[in-house]
Amino acid sequence: MKTSFFIIFSAIFCSALMQAQVSQDKIGTSTTFGVKAGLNMSNVYDIEGENFVASSSYGFAGGGFVTVPLNEYFAIQPEVLFSQKGFKASGTMLGSNYTYEKTTNFLDIPLLAVFRPIKFVSVVFGPHFSFLMSEKNTFNSALINTVQQQQFNNDSVRQNIFGLTGGADFNITDSALIGLRAGFDLQKNNSDGTSSAPRYRNVWYQLTAGYRF
Repeated sequence: MKTSFFIIFSAIFCSALMQAQVSQDKIGTSTTFGVKAGLNMSNVYDIEGENFVASSSYGFAGGGFVTVPLNEYFAIQPEVLFSQKGFKASGTMLGSNYTYEKTTNFLDIPLLAVFRPIKFVSVVFGPHFSFLMSEKNTFNSALINTVQQQQFNNDSVRQNIFGLTGGADFNITDSALIGLRAGFDLQKNNSDGTSSAPRYRNVWYQLTAGYRF
């Protein structure tokens, strides 16, 4: 998924640059506010600590954003989002097959640079900071079935994670937009390497519908 992120972002960026020679539209001079909501498709990569096969899971994403113009074609766009991530997994433990599902609730704060080469497309890229709020773990096997929900206050779980996000906003009207993002964490979920839980990095795609005021 990490490789796919770079391919998608590069394709969007190059397409926008090619069309910029034909038609350009200014971002504007006024700061705008907006809200958006949609869906995450998430998974994990760089897995350590367990032998399992991971697959994607789906969760809610939504929040608000502010677009602050820098000049005619560039802006800064900070966002604050509630973002559900996680994954599903299957494997074998003590000779028994098992399934495992993790759902994590994050407060994501992307700080995005915006380039708007044409009226209908804004290309975005920048760092994001994720703050872990809670998670739910569901484990099922022939030996045991458990559901654990936890608010994190322990030292072994990384509660603040840094990563990168990129993509594009498609401006349907002056107010309505469709957002497409891909992102991945640069830090693992485990802060000191002592936890017996699987160690991994999150990666996700995000599709949202938004409205600018």
